[in-house]
Amino acid sequence: MKRSIIQKLETMRTRFDKVNAEFLDSVNSGDSEKIRELGRERAKLEKVVVRFNRYRNVSESLGTTEAMLKDSEPELKTLICDEITRLKKARQELETEIQGLLLADDSRDERNVFLEIRAGTGGDEAAIFAGDLFRMYLRYAENQIWSVEILSISESEHGGYKEVICRIAGNDAYSKLKYESGVHRVQRVPETESQGRVHTSAATVAILPEAEEIDNIQVDTPDLRIDTFRASGAGGQHVNKTESAIRITHLPTGVSVECQDDRSQHRNKSRAIALLKARLLDIERRRQRQETAQTRRDLVGSGDRSQRIRTYNFPQGRVTDHRINLTLYQLPKLMEGDVDMLIKPLNSEARAQQLLEDAG
Repeated sequence: MKRSIIQKLETMRTRFDKVNAEFLDSVNSGDSEKIRELGRERAKLEKVVVRFNRYRNVSESLGTTEAMLKDSEPELKTLICDEITRLKKARQELETEIQGLLLADDSRDERNVFLEIRAGTGGDEAAIFAGDLFRMYLRYAENQIWSVEILSISESEHGGYKEVICRIAGNDAYSKLKYESGVHRVQRVPETESQGRVHTSAATVAILPEAEEIDNIQVDTPDLRIDTFRASGAGGQHVNKTESAIRITHLPTGVSVECQDDRSQHRNKSRAIALLKARLLDIERRRQRQETAQTRRDLVGSGDRSQRIRTYNFPQGRVTDHRINLTLYQLPKLMEGDVDMLIKPLNSEARAQQLLEDAG
């Protein structure tokens, strides 16, 4: 490993020790804001420092073992050479992991997210597929020990959802889900198809990182129009008789959000404000990238079948991610929530591309 990288890692290790001590002091003093701030930095540094410590230990063991080879008996040389090979491989693997962690991470990677799924082209089958995708992500969130809050659901008459929006909270939620935004296409025989023909339909997925105070997203009360209404759909007598649902419109931008899942108007308002901030943050970031003329739908295109990032072919049991030309014949497993089989290759490809760009 280059000396410059070693020096950077030593600096990070020193910083980690300092942050760790400050974090423990904050825990003892009960300073929740400081705990949150230091906890985030501590977790990020720890990933690198733990691997760097392993790298140093492996390097020391390798040096000692190579020295043993010079004075060893002939009958021991084979064993020692095997150990040297193992240690070199372990060191190389750690070096690769460290380089990946040192790449400039998206500052939003550790954020909670809003997941939005909408039925695209394909009628009832598109809505049913949107429901299938939602259940797939729910199972994945459960596997990751993330919490899920449903903010808004619009059910289809024949099953599935026209639209569903939820908040997912947990470690590295945005880091793992950020490449899921786009058009998801499905090919299968609908239950209503009497002649067994394969139909193609689509649903769109949008992943938005939750806004935080550091983003300076200001939502001033005079800029908001807040409407209350009765929640739609099933929900019991309370939902039908009280106006607990909330719609908030940000007047300067025209962005509107709704939340009707909770019986408490106050909690619905709080969740709607959080979702509004996330959407405004998304608009601001795209403005900074000189894309102010584009709408949020650019995350997922128009929902047309041809604008797909991934295809789920049920008759053949395969899924293809078109961005990295990866095809897997494990569709049932994927739909049960094993989304990592696609998320990990997508993240690896993104890191490899960044390494190439940095090297260039």
